[in-house]
Amino acid sequence: MRIFEPGLCSVTFRSLSPQAVIDLAAANGIKAIEWGGDIHVAPGDLDNARDVAARTAKASLTVSSYGSYIFAPDFAPEDVTATLETAKALGTGHIRIWPGSRKRPSVDYAPEERRAATDALATLARRADDYGMTIGLEYHPNSLTDTLPSALQLMQDLPIPNLFFYWQPAPGLSLDDALVEISALGSRICHLHVFAWLSDASRLPLRERADYWRACVDALPASAWTKPAYAMLEFVKGDNVGQFSEDVAALSEILAGS
Repeated sequence: MRIFEPGLCSVTFRSLSPQAVIDLAAANGIKAIEWGGDIHVAPGDLDNARDVAARTAKASLTVSSYGSYIFAPDFAPEDVTATLETAKALGTGHIRIWPGSRKRPSVDYAPEERRAATDALATLARRADDYGMTIGLEYHPNSLTDTLPSALQLMQDLPIPNLFFYWQPAPGLSLDDALVEISALGSRICHLHVFAWLSDASRLPLRERADYWRACVDALPASAWTKPAYAMLEFVKGDNVGQFSEDVAALSEILAGS
């Protein structure tokens, strides 16, 4: 079984200040935060990124990654530079990238459009490598990782050493299908985004899906990812702080195998 530590995506609490997110994470035993580029750490605001990095470190937390909102191929070179510089200021060597245009399912791509997106992702990986960084592709509905065949095609087309995949289940995904995905993608999985959603996107306490997530974590094969790996809570029922505390306790038990 691969070792994951508990983490938090800051987008889980967009309404809170960075310091409030840090305090909440530290109080509940979280080890690392993935800072989102939409609210808390905007790309290009390096002073804020350095401040958030210092605050995170002061709380004895790690910045696992920078959750960017770059959509390949819909970006400009200056967007990439701003994102890389912001990740550097945050003190992280890993950036999350969205594969494909925002909210566009993989079945909608013509072959030449898919090639353009794949080429754009390769360019992003090369730019990240210039900074000594890795990138991880969001595994998400309405993207080029919204089906297993599409994700596997990306794996085949992008055999790049610093390019990896996150993993999360599509809402309502059966455990059998989740285990198939994990088996197929596992050698390139870096981090996990953890939540408990039904197929209609309604949210549950994580403990109600503890057996599901325990089976997924247990099934993850060895990966080429050599940095610390985090299972990051992303959204909780009702955006509730008390629910978050309960979910962290459940996640800790899942990761401990209990």
